[in-house]
Formats: sequence, structure tokens, C-alpha cells
Amino acid sequence: MSVSEAFAEILWAEKYRPKSLKEIVNQEEIVRRLQRFVEEKNMPHLLFAGPPGTGKTTAALALAHDLYGEDWRRYVLELNASDERGIDVIRTKVKEFARSRVPGIIPFKIILLDEADNMTPDAQQALRRLMEMYVETTRFILVANYPSKIIEPIQSRCAVFRFIPLRREDVISRLKWIANNEKVEYEEEALDVIYELSEGDMRRAINILQAAAALGKVTISTVYKVVGLAHPKEVREMIQLALRGKFIESREKLRKLMIEYGLSGVDVVKQIHREIFSADLKIPEELRVLIADYAGEIQYRLVEGADDEIQLNAFLARLALLGKKFIGA
Repeated sequence: MSVSEAFAEILWAEKYRPKSLKEIVNQEEIVRRLQRFVEEKNMPHLLFAGPPGTGKTTAALALAHDLYGEDWRRYVLELNASDERGIDVIRTKVKEFARSRVPGIIPFKIILLDEADNMTPDAQQALRRLMEMYVETTRFILVANYPSKIIEPIQSRCAVFRFIPLRREDVISRLKWIANNEKVEYEEEALDVIYELSEGDMRRAINILQAAAALGKVTISTVYKVVGLAHPKEVREMIQLALRGKFIESREKLRKLMIEYGLSGVDVVKQIHREIFSADLKIPEELRVLIADYAGEIQYRLVEGADDEIQLNAFLARLALLGKKFIGA
């Protein structure tokens, strides 16, 4: 199968999702606790919390697979609470599934509510009551990026599992394994860049790899192209030109970046902010602090609706003045 056919057939993030708890990496303590539930064939209501792409939904489905075996889908109701988040869904679909008993070794079914932090307050209050009434026949697994949005009565009824971003070595080793299975050529440095861009989000890392692979060999330039970002080297050059007092050249570089990569003003400021703290940018510490402070001010103006070009030109002009003071440009 060619890369393009694989891309069209299925998202790799789903295709290579771990099917069992023993396949999950970087969450050893969580996996150990969940495996105890499998051994005991019993579990409380669960709340999985943590950043996106760290394995929360995967862990819930893997737990169900290990509990019920290959026929696990018969015993699991999976809902995405961001789509079905109202009280009517809780009162009908969830209640109907929760009230029926299940024959077999495992005396309960599982209702998985993904993105539960998007549920309305009324739906959460209704869910709270169902969790009490049907605890003998049903266990709930709530998955949330922001657990603080889950009401306290629900949190107190759940065993909380906090997921952490994946380690660099785990993400890169998984990306290599997927690339080798799909017969994709890649550069080692490109996988490092994918990790930096994904920030520990495995799902995003796999999707970036797949999108880059659709263009051919996975290189640093193809990775930045598919995520719609400029190469850090070019952003760094723009900053350095401004700090050396070459405002017009720096401005032309900015226009080129925005046109070639289709970047918005906020995108540019975010990349500038990342480069400010890069070890490759050799500037005094006090200057980094001042630039970071002003970058935050420009970002706020842009979010509030100010003109991209005018604000970014003002930013480069400020860099030119700071460069004259600190570097003697």
C-alpha cells in the first residue's frame, strides 16, 4: 500500500492505537493501577485527566478490552460529551444503557464520556444522580482535559488518574515504528521537530508524521510546511536583522514569511516567542526579558483585533531600538 493510499484509508493515530493496557507507555503508575482492576474484575467510577494526546481515551478503551475480551464493544457505550453534552442525552441514551444488567463474569458495563469537561452544568447534575443509582450495573469513565470544569460531586465519586505528557524517547520511538511499518523515509532530525511541535501530544505527533509523509520523505522542511509554520531559522534571522538595526530588511523578511507560509500575526508572534528562548539566539538575558514582555503585549493587541502588519512592524521597530541600546547596532 502506498503512503497516499494509507493516508486515505485511515488515520494512523487510530490505526496504531494500543489495544491493551500492556501496550501503553510513559504512564506506568496509571497502567499498574488499572491492571489491578482487571485482575479483581471490579472498579470504581474513573476520571482520567490530563493534556490532549496523552492516552486517556486509549487507556479507557484498553481497560475495557482487557476486562471483557475481544467482544468488549458490546459492554461499552462511548459518547463524546462535546457533541452529546446536554441533559436530554443523559436522561435518555445514558440512562437506558445504565439501567440494564449484563450477564457474564464482569457484573457491570462501562459508559465512557469523552471530553466530559464540555458537559453542561445541568447534564453534570443529572449524571451525578445516575452514577449513584446504577453503580451496581454500570461504571462511568470520564475523560477530561480540564478536570476543574467537572463539578465537585462527580469528582468525589471517581478515582482520579492524572496523565502526563509523553517523554521524547517514547514519542520518537513510536514514530519510528510507525514510519517503518508504513515504509516511510524520514530524517532523524525531522522526528525531533515533530516532538517539539506536538509538545507531548502523541495523537498530534502521529498526524503530523502522516501529513508530512504524504509529501514524500519526512524532512524538517516538510514538517514545518504541513503544520503551517515558518522554519525557526528564518524567524531567527528576522529577529537578528531587527536587532542589528536593519529594520527594512527585517520587515521584508516578515512580509515574505507571512506570504510564503500563510501565517497570521498571532502565528508569527508565537514563533518569535519560541525563538526568544532558543539557545541559538545569542542575546543578553535582560534583552530576552524585554522582548518577551513586549511580545506578550503585541499578542494581546492582535487577539483584540489590531492590524497584523502594523503591530508586527511596531514590534520589529522596538527590536531595532533595543538592539541599538544593548548590542550597539
